[in-house]
Amino acid sequence: MDIILRNVRVEDLFASYEDNGDGGVRGFGGKLNIRPAFQREFIYGPKERDQVIHTLRRGYPLNTMYWAVVGDGFELMDGQQRTISICQYVQGDFSIQIDGRTMFFTNLTKERRQQILDYELTIYECDGTDGEKLDWFKVINIAGKALSTQELRNAIYTGPWLADAKRWFSRKGVTGDRLGEKYLSVICIRQEVLEKALNWISGGDIEGYMSKHQHDQDAQELWQYFQAVIAWVQRTFPTYRPPMKGLDWGRLYNAHKDDPLNAAKMERHIAELMLDDEVTDKRGIYEYLLTGDERTLSLRAFDDAMRQVAYEKQAGICPMCKKRFDLKVMQADHIVPWSRGGKTAQDNCQMLCVKDHQAKSAS
Repeated sequence: MDIILRNVRVEDLFASYEDNGDGGVRGFGGKLNIRPAFQREFIYGPKERDQVIHTLRRGYPLNTMYWAVVGDGFELMDGQQRTISICQYVQGDFSIQIDGRTMFFTNLTKERRQQILDYELTIYECDGTDGEKLDWFKVINIAGKALSTQELRNAIYTGPWLADAKRWFSRKGVTGDRLGEKYLSVICIRQEVLEKALNWISGGDIEGYMSKHQHDQDAQELWQYFQAVIAWVQRTFPTYRPPMKGLDWGRLYNAHKDDPLNAAKMERHIAELMLDDEVTDKRGIYEYLLTGDERTLSLRAFDDAMRQVAYEKQAGICPMCKKRFDLKVMQADHIVPWSRGGKTAQDNCQMLCVKDHQAKSAS
């Protein structure tokens, strides 16, 4: 792979700058693809973005950027956040504070504007095979905000499928983000909505799914699947409650989408369980209603004092097998199970040997 060092003036970088949203972002006279399909969306906050401009106007060195040669032009491999910050400021999209004053680019004196336009950015150009460039991208992209796992996957499986998938899942406020915002605890611009949808549809084999579909012309299968998951959640649990956010809905959908579920009956159970102080993990209610697994509820457990009292009352004797055991090898048990209304109270506590406790739990 050939690597060349060059300097590029901000004025030349900004030439023919265009941000067409899903249509891409270009600059450098239209020759530089600033946001290739594998790149992350713009994630700099105002503080980081403003600092880039202050660096330029003070003449301080800015971190080196990396461009890949593609045909007669270039793709930006590293430096997207800094590049877009610079171009957006010159274009007049935001202002910065200078000496306590709000200053857009057009508010600067002619000399200060020219100082920014004349600033020379340090660029490394690399020319090689697609594999070499993508490998280099993963190596160099360690400055600033570290790449997420999904962002690295995007670098490997770039293509028409990824470009379409990002249209649905990778920008704040777009359809996938709006549809899942109540149910997913993820950040779309870090590719987390996309990653979640991929994890659900692939059963955890994200790389395998992306590899299989890399050259598909669209990501409709993934998008329709994601819509189906959210629609199933809304249909099965129509009353939204905060504990629903962040649950592994895709896994539950895959396993139970064909179950005959009565939403009204489920809602009555949810309301009861939300008020049950024995249930310490309200988020687990939804999986419990689908699977019947009480472990998802994290039911209250007997504390050490309760265990000790029950052990002394029994004189260490397991009431089922009538044998004596040390306290440390016995397990606290609800005499009346929680499923039958039993509470985690002293008068409902007994100590069983491990074998009998396991046998009772399995019955």
